[in-house]
Amino acid sequence: MRTIYFEKNIPRILAAKALKRVWPGVIWSPLSPIRRETLPDPPLPGGRWLRVRNRQCGICATDLSLLQVKADPAIAGAAVPGVQRVYLGHEAVGDVVEVGQGVTRFKVGDRVVIEARPFGSPNCHTQEIDPPCPPCAAGQSRLCENGSLGLGPVGLGGGWSDSYIAHESEVWPVPEDLTDDQASLIEPMSVGLHAVLRRPPAEGDQVLVIGAGIIGLVTLQALKAIRPKARVVVLARYPHQAEAAWSLGADEAVTGGDTYERLAKLTGAKHYRAPMNRGMLLGGFDQVYDCVGSAASITDGLRWARAMGTMVLVGTSFTTMRLDISPVYHQEVDFLGANTFGVEAWQGREAHTFDLVIEFLQQGKLRAAGLITHRFPIERLREALRVAQDKRSGAIKVTLTFPSAGGAAA
Repeated sequence: MRTIYFEKNIPRILAAKALKRVWPGVIWSPLSPIRRETLPDPPLPGGRWLRVRNRQCGICATDLSLLQVKADPAIAGAAVPGVQRVYLGHEAVGDVVEVGQGVTRFKVGDRVVIEARPFGSPNCHTQEIDPPCPPCAAGQSRLCENGSLGLGPVGLGGGWSDSYIAHESEVWPVPEDLTDDQASLIEPMSVGLHAVLRRPPAEGDQVLVIGAGIIGLVTLQALKAIRPKARVVVLARYPHQAEAAWSLGADEAVTGGDTYERLAKLTGAKHYRAPMNRGMLLGGFDQVYDCVGSAASITDGLRWARAMGTMVLVGTSFTTMRLDISPVYHQEVDFLGANTFGVEAWQGREAHTFDLVIEFLQQGKLRAAGLITHRFPIERLREALRVAQDKRSGAIKVTLTFPSAGGAAA
């Protein structure tokens, strides 16, 4: 098994962070926590485990953050024990090639996508804990309270590996009528849909999506899928992102200029300026979905929400930040987080986010066409990473393909 993983080794993390400014190639050196190895294919570790051969996998911003060693050991999550290896690549579609005797959901030949995030992190289901903790019992295994108990085996390999081993609860079946491209986008589309369902806008609400990378664009699609009459403004950094936002149904796409002034005009808000201050809008957006997750985007997004509006944090950062959250109290802005996906309440029923995304893809409410802009064979990984990191390349989603698998166009 050829694989790439991030090793939770504090000395290596600190060394790579210190050296990468003067030596970018340090991330591929022995000093780095990023390890690229060929491991022997082990037997399945239990009856409910299976082996999957990858067909294709997208490159995600989370993978890039780990690859560039942006993780800070001081963040809250780093205090919780967990797996020592985080395998890179989770937007993967592949074929089941081996199943354990206790597997009931899958058979050899089934096409599946990875559902676990981060991949290889244990939970009550993978550790087969009975009874499960409250989040796992409710279908929210990403919030597992027992994930660091170390009571059983963990997954091996990920989406950037030629194959991986996973518990059957960590993968999801792909219907025959979905292409590989659509299947590989189920995971990021689920991130966007879950974020919207954390606090759905009302019809006619004014909504802002900060960021027009892949997560911003799928969040835009999710908004239009569940609230077609909401007015959605997308804040894009690059022209090709703005063009993509327009094509996917944005009512406005904003790039460049005085952002505060332009957003004030679009919402009818009052724009106040002050010395040594970013400024403030009064009467801004009903809902703000921050798909960037930087200190600047959070600080600005809270100032762009109207009084008693909502901001949902979708984009992630593995670093500590300095930011201004004063609108949370003086404007009573609700500030919510959205962590990947799980079981959702939708139209009077409960359904997993993946199932809803699959339904929306089949109904044409979500579109994969045009989102995958570049593809590279896994052997050209470093070139693919350079394109994915430099948005001036025109990249939205860069996808890796594997030998004898390929990817079907959407």
